[in-house]
Amino acid sequence: MKKYTILLLLLAAGTQFSCNEDLEPTVYSSLTNANGYQTKSDAVAAVNSIYGRLKGPSVGDNFSYWATRHFALTDIATDLGHCQFGGDPGQLSLGTWNSTNGLLKEDWNAMYKLIANANSAIFNIAPMTGISTAEKEQFIAEAKFLRCSAYMDLTDSWGPVILITEANLANPNYLDQTPPTSVEDIDTFMIKELTEAAAVLPVNYQSNAIYGTNDVGRATKGAALTLLAKLYLRAHDWQKVVTYTQQVMDLNQYSLYPSYLGLFKESNKWCSENIFSSLSDANTNGTELLNHFGPVDHPVVQNRWQYYTVNWDFYNTFGNEDDRKQCFFPEYLGTDGLVHKQSPAMGAEPPAGEFYMPDVATKKYADDETTTYYDGHSVNILRYADVLLSRAEALNEISGPTPEAIGLINQVKGRSHAKLLVLGDYNQSTLRDAILQERGWELFYEGKRRSDLIRMNKYDVLVNAYHIRVGETGQIRMPQNKYYTYPQSQVDLNSKLSNADRQ
Repeated sequence: MKKYTILLLLLAAGTQFSCNEDLEPTVYSSLTNANGYQTKSDAVAAVNSIYGRLKGPSVGDNFSYWATRHFALTDIATDLGHCQFGGDPGQLSLGTWNSTNGLLKEDWNAMYKLIANANSAIFNIAPMTGISTAEKEQFIAEAKFLRCSAYMDLTDSWGPVILITEANLANPNYLDQTPPTSVEDIDTFMIKELTEAAAVLPVNYQSNAIYGTNDVGRATKGAALTLLAKLYLRAHDWQKVVTYTQQVMDLNQYSLYPSYLGLFKESNKWCSENIFSSLSDANTNGTELLNHFGPVDHPVVQNRWQYYTVNWDFYNTFGNEDDRKQCFFPEYLGTDGLVHKQSPAMGAEPPAGEFYMPDVATKKYADDETTTYYDGHSVNILRYADVLLSRAEALNEISGPTPEAIGLINQVKGRSHAKLLVLGDYNQSTLRDAILQERGWELFYEGKRRSDLIRMNKYDVLVNAYHIRVGETGQIRMPQNKYYTYPQSQVDLNSKLSNADRQ
């Protein structure tokens, strides 16, 4: 109703002004590059606008990037995700996407919007004279971290992409068609940027001299170091992963939250496990995570869509002792009067009073505490469990199974009361597989799965095996499906982006 009220007010205002054509409006302010970056509050607003690009900026249709749709690229298109609907998410679920897929276009645009905001902030904050040197360094370091996070996601999804920085803004021809930059060169750029950011950013914002409040959710030294570790993990530079994860651990800022289910409650906005998260408030900038992830016809979590789900194969891999298995809606009496549950066998017909769900909704972004239509769930982009598992992976790649590597994995497992690993049961190859499986159990729908599968050379193997097992065609082919097709709208704008080796 609020949208219609605003629209009617605008229409009424237009009618009034059309009847007073000779009235000249009074201009109370005019924002330009010359007067727009004068004060500290101007700089803070510019930096905050970058964080805002991690998701939509306001309540209503807030499902961009980390607010939901990024997970279509990172998780639906893998061995654990599923979407029962057609269209763009259905293509990703089946492995049949192409350059016209709307979700690919939207995620690309969302990431470059964040980069544009970061470039503008750095470009305009750097020459400011109305702020201190320490403030300037802080604001630019935050912008650099955020920009690198977007470039990391871009290169995970598309590999070589267009590298645009604040330096391009001074070039009158910066919109000219340019070829994509290699992943290796973008990695070099990010390593420099993140190293510089880590040297400036604080470990936390308690009693912070610049912000004056404990601004959890802002970029920190730990976030920059963790993103560096993730970058080196992707590059298989195992020793660097060990180095940077140790630096994160040595900050003594992070620990595993006691409860896995509690970690994802809407009420748990921030805790000791969070390293970097996209934060929301249901009433000011609520997202539609709950709408997309919540179950259909549920008596408590009502009026949701069950759009982004896990497949039953993945759900069934959890041990019954594992608390993480409780993070789903596998069976319930629906508002339609039917018992929603898993089919006992492929192709089975449900008896009267039952409905066999094609997939299972997760509670990760759909807990039963939420009472509003839009929700305020945090999205954990970087968290401590990932640091522990990344370090374990690197140690195994360097030396095979070690007590430390097993201990790190068991820290994560132990939190959820899952069955612990025993050192003598594994060699390097089998522990690698166990780590990949553990990462799936721990980090499903946190934007990690597709990059994990590709890094471990399992993307085509595991995704195709799942589809064949459920009677579908295995569509994934490597190396052409390592990266997504560039959005057709971008190829039309820049002929130097080619999908010739990606279709």
